[in-house]
Amino acid sequence: MEPEDAGPELRAVYDAIRGYYDTPGQNRRTLPVHHPTDPLIVSRPRILIVDDEPQIRRAVKNALDPLVGDVVEAGDARSGVDMAAAGRPDLVVLDLGLPDAAGVQVCREIRKWSSAPILVLSARHSDQEKVTLLDAGADDYITKPFSTPELVARVRAQLRRASIQPENAEAALDFGGLRVDAARRVVTRGEAVVHLTPTEWDLLRAFVRHRGRTLTHDQLFRAVWNRSDGDPQQYLRVHVANLRRKIESDPLRPRLIVTEPGVGYRFDGGG
Repeated sequence: MEPEDAGPELRAVYDAIRGYYDTPGQNRRTLPVHHPTDPLIVSRPRILIVDDEPQIRRAVKNALDPLVGDVVEAGDARSGVDMAAAGRPDLVVLDLGLPDAAGVQVCREIRKWSSAPILVLSARHSDQEKVTLLDAGADDYITKPFSTPELVARVRAQLRRASIQPENAEAALDFGGLRVDAARRVVTRGEAVVHLTPTEWDLLRAFVRHRGRTLTHDQLFRAVWNRSDGDPQQYLRVHVANLRRKIESDPLRPRLIVTEPGVGYRFDGGG
């Protein structure tokens, strides 16, 4: 839809956005206008696509056009890093296999100065490669070939997470019947209070704070137990199973805490 085709209310939104982008020095994170179809996403996010295949860039751009306001493209690692530094995108879609440098190197470079979510596209299926890129600072990954609905859902989840201001990080949040009040350390399902052990609470809090992001076994182990020795997968297997029994409608078919085989877990929030 073009601005001139919109109704008065939506046209006002377009005008506000246009004025915002025409004002030098604005901080995009503080814009009080939100996405027309998703109030949890700051309106008109800018996305950078770094991929050496034009057809992939075109497919990603077409898929994300309805969700974002500005899409910029880079065909190699060097251009991608330069454009990320100059344009300060709200999210980066990064191909793992670039002609001039490994995608994981680009990820590490961007992470030196940017906290924008990085979603990696990869034709590789090695669990260790996925763990490596997540440890390098990537927030999530999609294996090629991917579906448009999956890509849009992953991008939407990352934009939602990134749009939450630090001062609201402890606010009470609802996830399809599950309510997590971090400030009061209270979890409820419907009207019933869910009683968690201290370890289960720390684990749930880590998931909620990084919802939408794939966390490796090691990342969760350090966040919850603050240690690097031991077997992360064994610890997590037991405690995640216990947590699922308490918060999932069907622990055998979890929709909140999703397993990423060989890598770790992702808290989807039921979305």
